[in-house]
Amino acid sequence: MPIHSFSLAGFRSIRKLTLELDALNIVVGANGCGKSNLYKAIHLLHAAAEGRLSAALAEEGGVQKAMWAGGARRGDKARAPKRMILSARLDDYDYELQLGYPEPSLSLFSLDPLVKEESLWLAGRGRRLSTLLLERRNQAAFLCGVEGERNSYPASLRAEESLFGQLAEPHRYPELSQVRETLRNWRFYHEFAVWPGSPLRAPQVGIRSPVLAHDGANLAAAFQTIVEIGDHELLDSMLADAFPDCRFLVDAQQGRFQMLMQRDGLLRPLEAAELSDGTLRFLCLAVALLSPRPPAFMALNEPENSLHPALLPALARLIAEASRHSQLWVTSHSPELAERIRRHRPLKTFQLTQQDGETLLRDD
Repeated sequence: MPIHSFSLAGFRSIRKLTLELDALNIVVGANGCGKSNLYKAIHLLHAAAEGRLSAALAEEGGVQKAMWAGGARRGDKARAPKRMILSARLDDYDYELQLGYPEPSLSLFSLDPLVKEESLWLAGRGRRLSTLLLERRNQAAFLCGVEGERNSYPASLRAEESLFGQLAEPHRYPELSQVRETLRNWRFYHEFAVWPGSPLRAPQVGIRSPVLAHDGANLAAAFQTIVEIGDHELLDSMLADAFPDCRFLVDAQQGRFQMLMQRDGLLRPLEAAELSDGTLRFLCLAVALLSPRPPAFMALNEPENSLHPALLPALARLIAEASRHSQLWVTSHSPELAERIRRHRPLKTFQLTQQDGETLLRDD
């Protein structure tokens, strides 16, 4: 279930922005223009479905630090409540989450978000009352049940979390459950644990892993899973493009897996602890993008980081190939990467700029 459009208002440098997405999307722009803010905003919807909305906002410094701080602009409604609004239109559903500041109280938890409104509509017929599947105001909600009946949710909701993170008896609300699982199954890759001494560089107990962990910690197990049940020929081809004088394999001593690299001219294979950051990062990207269980949506934040420019052609081919099975969102500093991807697959490019502290889409 791909994302057809994503709308955002009131988040960090983004006052108001709507993006119409294709199968392969790349967001480019200078440092500080707001690329990572868009990535983080989409990740907030994923966190909300997992019941981690307040934790994700805490990583941003709390809701106060995540809110738009640029003040009112021409055209804004006078005295409009200060809110963060996240909205995604999918194939069959249209979801919106509105967050505000916590109410003044004696509690010390002053950085928690407050869910003001949360709504889910059937897509394609406008946001009408007749298409409304979820209507939440503060800690009360009405849901459309399995027979189409409108039910008052029986429990008082925690104000700082989405209803998706608190949904009991999901079989009674199949549409809500479907959207929740869709958002939960989105994948995000930003930083891989390639530093010295990280789990990725040490042998790990190997279990079948069709999905690479967000930090790449299960790289060896995920690599071997592709070898055994995935498209290992495509994986070998991609790695041969990137490292033509190398071969990669998994060593499994007493059930503990680690990556090895056999390089022409060397008498022994190199272990993961000996590989460069860039080599490990490319391996993580290859295994993530060639997962034998591809997600409906995957986001990559600056995948070219730590990679030598000579690896960009292989990375572009890798991203283009993965977009055949998953909708991709890529933020990048590299216009060259975007151009190389375009040689393989059509893509939609969003050029960001910043004016008076506000992230805007460039017209050109």
